[in-house]
Amino acid sequence: MARSAKRTRSTNETSVTVELKLDGSGRSSVTTGIGFLDHMLDALARHARLDLKLKAEGDLIVDDHHTAEDCALVLGTCFDDALGDRAGIARFGSAYAPLDEALARVVIDFSGRPSATVELGLTREAIGQIACENIAHFFESFATTARCALHVDVLRGRNDHHRAEAAFKALALAIRQAVCIDGDAVPSTKGTLS
Repeated sequence: MARSAKRTRSTNETSVTVELKLDGSGRSSVTTGIGFLDHMLDALARHARLDLKLKAEGDLIVDDHHTAEDCALVLGTCFDDALGDRAGIARFGSAYAPLDEALARVVIDFSGRPSATVELGLTREAIGQIACENIAHFFESFATTARCALHVDVLRGRNDHHRAEAAFKALALAIRQAVCIDGDAVPSTKGTLS
């Protein structure tokens, strides 16, 4: 069975369409109107070996918040849909990823219970057209609709671009590990994930 999903979310602030294939090859087509976010989502798809199409149109004349948030919410919903009852997945994933002097660690549990702890340590106000606070908010919003426990910690780094990119790459590697097929049972002592 194909582990894939497609969702559209349209509000007065944004219109976001996401197509996700968990068992992909790392292909992506991402257009959010926020260059740095496009770059991060391309890296996420490539390193998680997902196929991802994401198109967003948002009220960027206001700022980047609604677009970043809604992209994360729809992407997370697609993960939730594609994982179904989560039977057979490894469930847990953890990874470190460096980018030059920066080092990030991500631990994820597709437990069915959303929670996020995000410590990026970014010091700039923005990277490109995205406010640094909205990078952390992206991770938090993704965890909410993907229904996962997510811990993102950037352990070191002087350059905020490197810190953020290392975090996305570590997320990709942790996701790749957590969604891989590792049997056929629901990976829970309760017999259900929620």
